[in-house]
Formats: sequence, structure tokens, C-alpha cells
Amino acid sequence: MKALETPLNKQTMYFIGVTTTQSSIMKIFPLWAQLLDFDAELVGYDMPLNAPVASYRAIVNHIKHDPLAVGALVTTHKINLLEATHDLFDDLDSNARLCREVSAIIKQDGRLLGHAKDPISVGLAWQAFVPENHWRNSGGHVLCFGAGGAGIATSVFAAQLEDDFPQRFTFVDRDLKRLEKARAVHKALRTRVRFDYLYSDSAAYNDTLLERLPPGSMVINATGMGKDRPGSPITNNGLFPEAGLVWEFNYRGTLTFLQQARRQEQRRHLTIENGWVYFLHGWSQVIAEIFQIELTASLFKQLDSAAEIIRA
Repeated sequence: MKALETPLNKQTMYFIGVTTTQSSIMKIFPLWAQLLDFDAELVGYDMPLNAPVASYRAIVNHIKHDPLAVGALVTTHKINLLEATHDLFDDLDSNARLCREVSAIIKQDGRLLGHAKDPISVGLAWQAFVPENHWRNSGGHVLCFGAGGAGIATSVFAAQLEDDFPQRFTFVDRDLKRLEKARAVHKALRTRVRFDYLYSDSAAYNDTLLERLPPGSMVINATGMGKDRPGSPITNNGLFPEAGLVWEFNYRGTLTFLQQARRQEQRRHLTIENGWVYFLHGWSQVIAEIFQIELTASLFKQLDSAAEIIRA
């Protein structure tokens, strides 16, 4: 694979995912590099879902030992990568230890560091579209399909909200190990949010969970369905909560879940968000960490504007 070719001829940041060439970041990255004044190449490293341990170790070892490899952003594989390569890191930040995942691989002073930026990135995206005092005024819950890295990061952010927070946050997943991992993360938190964990591999059953939600609830697709694999966690008969918030974490792909929500947007008075803002925060946070850039609100607006040109 290209990511393992050596020697490199310039500083290289890696993008570890499933279908990296289809991501907008491949076109956005050169614009951001020019705007942020650094000279580096972005190289994708694709692996299938639940890739072999050897694949994870190969790319992390490559980043660790190649002097021109400066780090990486990890999507989809965040949990599995850390499980397979924990011993290769010199240190993990507090979120990586808590969430048991790595979304950013950083080389600093000869050391390989693993960071979990998602609780920060997802929090910034959450604050951008959830109305002020929404939970206090609505009494809504959160129903999150998918207990992987992004879902757990969202729950960590929600658990740390002090004033306006959802009283109840329910995870739904078809992998019992992921649900147990989420439970273990939450046990380490002091929070007033109640967490529930439901096993389901049935979209029809997931529809019934939608119907039980109080008005104003948030429904999240953090499964990867509609991007990394086809489909949606619900059927076309699923009814979103009145005045609810719908968050599709993907911004590209078939986006079936997003289309289902849009068909109900007006009659159910939904506020719908896709994964674009989350995507921008996720990448800008990691790039700023790797290249030691102070990411201010003003600078993020400039990055947003540059990315919007590509999106359009």
C-alpha cells in the first residue's frame, strides 16, 4: 500500500479509514495546508471493517519509525487500532484512556502519542446545532444507534454537561462487546445522565424505540450505515420524535438515515444535522495537534470557508 512505501520525500500525515479516497478531506487538505502554512502530504490507508491485527500494527509501526511520518487521523478503526497497537504508544491522553480509542496519532519529541479528539470535536458540533436550554425545556432523551467510537465520544461529552443535559441516553448496537465497552466507560464517569444499553439487530425493533421517545429527543446514527455499509438502523416506517433533533454522523455516502429524517422534517418539526461540521472539527483538531497550531474560533471559520468551496 502507498502508506507503507519508504522513503518518503516530504512530511506525510496519514488518514486511516475504509474509503479514504472518497473523503472531501483529500481535496480540502492542500487548501488548509496553504492557509495554515505547513508543507505536508496527506496519504490514505484503507482497511476493511474489523481488519487483521497485523494491518493495524503495520501502519502504526510505519508512522512510529519513519522520520517523515508526522502522525495520522483515524476514522472507523479507532477502537480496534488501539486494541491492536496499545504497546506501540508511549503515552495516551486522558480521553484515549477513558474511551479506549485513538483518533489522532501524534509524534512529539521522539515519542508516539495517542489522542482521542472525538469528545472535543463532537462537543463543538453538538453546541453548534442544539438550541440553548433544549434539554431543560423539552425533557427529551438521546437514542444513539451505534456504540462505537463516535457514539461513546458523544456520550462522554453529554455526561459532562453541567446545566442543560439529557436525562437519559440509550445506546443500541448489534455487538454486545461494544455495549459492554460503553458501559465500562460510563462507570468511570461521575454524571447525572442515565445510560441504558440495548442489543438489537432488527431495524423494525429500532422503529419501536423511536416511537417511545418523548418529544424533543435526539436520534443519532453513529453506526456507519449509509457510508461504510449500506442501509439504515431503522426502516422507512420509523417515526421520529415530534420536535426532535436528528443527527446523522455521516456527511457522504447513500445517507439513507438522513433521507428518512428529511421526509419527516416538516410534519414532525425536526432539526436535522449531518456530519459535515463534526467532520470539520474532527480534522481541524487533529491537524492543529500534529502541526502545533493554535486553533482559534476565527481560524476555524477560515478553514470552514475554504472547505465550503470544495463542498460546493
